[in-house]
Amino acid sequence: MEQWLVGVDLGGTTVKLAFVNMYGEIICKWEIPTDKSEQGKHITTHIAKAIDEKLRELDESKERLIGIGIGAPGPVNMATGDIYEAVNLGWKNFPLKDRLEMETGLPVVVDNDANIAAIGEMWKGAGDGAKNLILVTLGTGVGGGVIVNGQIVHGTNGAGGEIGHITSIPEGGAPCNCGKTGCLETIASATGIARIATERLQQTDEPSRLRDVWKQTGAVTAKDVFDAAKENDTLALQIVDEVTFHLGLALAHLANGLNPEKIVIGGGVSKAGSMLAQAVARHFKRFAFPRVAEAADIVIATLGNDAGVIGGAWLVKTNML
Repeated sequence: MEQWLVGVDLGGTTVKLAFVNMYGEIICKWEIPTDKSEQGKHITTHIAKAIDEKLRELDESKERLIGIGIGAPGPVNMATGDIYEAVNLGWKNFPLKDRLEMETGLPVVVDNDANIAAIGEMWKGAGDGAKNLILVTLGTGVGGGVIVNGQIVHGTNGAGGEIGHITSIPEGGAPCNCGKTGCLETIASATGIARIATERLQQTDEPSRLRDVWKQTGAVTAKDVFDAAKENDTLALQIVDEVTFHLGLALAHLANGLNPEKIVIGGGVSKAGSMLAQAVARHFKRFAFPRVAEAADIVIATLGNDAGVIGGAWLVKTNML
């Protein structure tokens, strides 16, 4: 009987789950809503029930499953599998590993959600097996995972790879959820791009497709900005240039210390594709040490929402076998 790995990617809105084989191929994937009520205390029960229900549906026994690899937002205590803090779930010092093991009866390994996405991309995605890799995810926030010699960098207390909190604007930057101001997350996230676009529209009368969208809907999204930039809209192109300048600069600083082979850009904003990758690469080359720039290939993530569950499966494969 072929054994399966369980990958779980716990997000603020949905929990993605998958049964994955030893080769990183997804057998079955599905998702459930994240129940954040009562400080997220029901989340582990819902994950356990979802796994049991899926096994029943497939007429499979739990003996097939080796264990669960789960990624959660926030810094992780790697020794205990506790989540120090996940603001958007209401967790503080939450014993995720212990709770999930108790609910499922399966061994569990925990890591940060951006870290498991980086592992997924390294194993089966755009990382293409590169052992030295930086992943930056541009979504509601900016996450990151750093892989050195095939190993995720966790740091001393679980906060390694917090790329989104590199300071981009030292004075007078926008406030960030982390308590600092001027973080990369306030600029290069979908939320940050939308904020910058709205501010520009308020500051200028310049005609722009973005202004039309803004008048019609009362809001502008990161997707609107990139769509307009692809149509050579001047204001949108300026915003893209500003955002990719800060992203390229931050990634160059990181790369100068790490000398990676691949820099993978993921998250919802990465749907902008080659336009985003090329603009980031242009600024990156300006600021990276020439030999570092020569080695680093900047690519768009290829696994989309599957990166996390595949990375979770890799955690099981490498920690439990």
